[in-house]
Amino acid sequence: MRILGIDPGSRFTGFGIIEVHGDTIVALHRGVIKTGGGEFPQRLGIIFNGIVELVEEFSPDEAAVESVFISKNAGSALKLGQARGAAICAVVSRGVLVAEYSPRSVKQAIVGRGSADKVQVQHMIRVLLQLKELPVEDAADALAVALCHHHTQQTAVRLQALEQR
Repeated sequence: MRILGIDPGSRFTGFGIIEVHGDTIVALHRGVIKTGGGEFPQRLGIIFNGIVELVEEFSPDEAAVESVFISKNAGSALKLGQARGAAICAVVSRGVLVAEYSPRSVKQAIVGRGSADKVQVQHMIRVLLQLKELPVEDAADALAVALCHHHTQQTAVRLQALEQR
């Protein structure tokens, strides 16, 4: 199974693709879509097109996106929501199912604490995926979203098996 994790942002959108084979999880690709400082609609187009290219190249089975956190700045929250929308539309336009996870639940799944900072997330992603170096923040967050999705799916399968007993 391949999972595309997305950490949306209006200037930097992180992405990470993991592949799961039984108990083995491998990071296939990670990086950041940089939108630059152009007009906002064009930046949304860059996010959309960048995610479409990733989906077409790596054919993920599922995708997971970090949800919007409530910000004190309403304008920033709206822009983040629009960036998320561009990324989600790109994935859905290619027929891939999308799940959403709060930043707190992602940190809980990866670090064990919902209040973990970005450095802790980067460190755990490096350890869990046996990466040689720390991934950049946005890519680490995206890989964390993908891993959170995988862990959540595994738990759901286990619970379903227990209920059938």
